[in-house]
Amino acid sequence: MAAWKLAYHANCWGELGGNAVGVTSITQLSYRTFGAMDRAFADIAAAGYAGVEVFDGNLLDYSAAAMRRLLADNGLELVAAYAGGNFIFDEVLPEELARVTRAADRAAELDAPHLVVGGGAKRFDGVRETDYHKLGAALDRIKALADARSLRAHYHPHLSTIVEGPAEVAKIFELTEIDFCPDTAHLAAAGGDPAQLIRDHAQRISYVHLKGFQKEPFAFTPLDRGDVPTDPILQAMTEVGFAGWVCAELDSWADPFEGARISWEYLNRAKAV
Repeated sequence: MAAWKLAYHANCWGELGGNAVGVTSITQLSYRTFGAMDRAFADIAAAGYAGVEVFDGNLLDYSAAAMRRLLADNGLELVAAYAGGNFIFDEVLPEELARVTRAADRAAELDAPHLVVGGGAKRFDGVRETDYHKLGAALDRIKALADARSLRAHYHPHLSTIVEGPAEVAKIFELTEIDFCPDTAHLAAAGGDPAQLIRDHAQRISYVHLKGFQKEPFAFTPLDRGDVPTDPILQAMTEVGFAGWVCAELDSWADPFEGARISWEYLNRAKAV
């Protein structure tokens, strides 16, 4: 575990959403947290983390120089930018890729090592088998644009997309060369065993999202709370020789600093720091 470096996602310091103009202009439909990034970065650093991941919308709110100052003021490294898209509709794919490219350009300018994308739309009338092939091809294009910028690209399976549980995870990684960023709570909520999925796909995993999951009522939690123990996940990561950045996160928590601190203290007790 000594080879792990710990980051935290800045998505918890406000309501999660997207740019409203994206309803009529796909190139503007980025993720964002409607909260103050200066407070988020200060809290993340105070909780003990060395790095931060941000949504593409929040990243692009800042010039490279301003973001560099914000990181330096808090002693943090930018570890990853997170973007997303439908990725299955041929006509809009160039617009989505243009948006991901803008985020990748800024992440590379700030020397971030990782680019993470989520997506793969569920159609109103059901999933088509060809959608997986379209998604896989789009992810390969994202990998190529990331490679060109010295970024490591990752696909993040997510609830509400066509890749949720173990069968879909296995399917998509047969169709793309992009890396796999497991989100332990999303995988568990979709019926998967996060520890086993890490073992099964170890060669594709170079970045991990960790958070807890509570079944009833449905909620994401700080690490090792809720219904999915984190110890077996950390053990699996150790067994497969994982090294590099690990990002803890919470999509929502009443006191974001407290949530970050609870997860840090768990990781400290687990000797992941």
